[in-house]
Amino acid sequence: MLNFAICDDEPYMAQEIANRLSQYMNEKQITSYCVSSFQDGCSLLESDCDFDVIFLDIQMEHLNGMETAKMLRQRKNHSLLIFVTVLKECVFDAFEVEAFDYLVKPFDSGHFKRTMDRIIKSIRQRETKSIVVRRGTSCDVILLPEIVYFEVQGRKIYIHQSNGKITDYYDKLNDLEQRIDGRFFRCHRSYLVNIEYIRGCNAGQVILSQGDKIPVSRLRERDLTQALLRYMKERDF
Repeated sequence: MLNFAICDDEPYMAQEIANRLSQYMNEKQITSYCVSSFQDGCSLLESDCDFDVIFLDIQMEHLNGMETAKMLRQRKNHSLLIFVTVLKECVFDAFEVEAFDYLVKPFDSGHFKRTMDRIIKSIRQRETKSIVVRRGTSCDVILLPEIVYFEVQGRKIYIHQSNGKITDYYDKLNDLEQRIDGRFFRCHRSYLVNIEYIRGCNAGQVILSQGDKIPVSRLRERDLTQALLRYMKERDF
């Protein structure tokens, strides 16, 4: 899931960004995303979420956008920062905080779409090492190497981790599969398994390092074997 944040102290402008973002995502048929809004930099900094993209107004009271961005970078935050401003001269300060782009008010539709195209391309090119799970107002960042397998039950996905913890949230397995890397294999319509934890396959079941067993579809057993061999070759095991 893509996580967007909008930080603007003008509600109508925050809503305009949200509307443009929704329109773009609908046009691109991207359904797995969420948008959080913040009225000032302080509330954004207090959030526990690790956002993929932050639309950040430069001119805000108390803590302006540039100061907020500097504090985010000091915390080793690597979100893509999109500055929103009415003053073009402020843009030169954006280099200091490694801003991804900036949007000048009033928005140009073409510029907004080109910026979003670059955002989506950049995110997809990033090596996926973790996923962000959002549940209500809280977020969990879970490292992919620590995930043994994903299991879907009804509308929920259950993440089984190597430390025994199980985290559940609402998502679709098909959408999730598009956001994780090649270490995961769809062994069953309801399961995505981390190849690194597989220790064998017998009688229609995948045997995992912790002793757990999950089903593997008969038609996918051969593909699973090939995926294991290919993965081990790529990792030089």
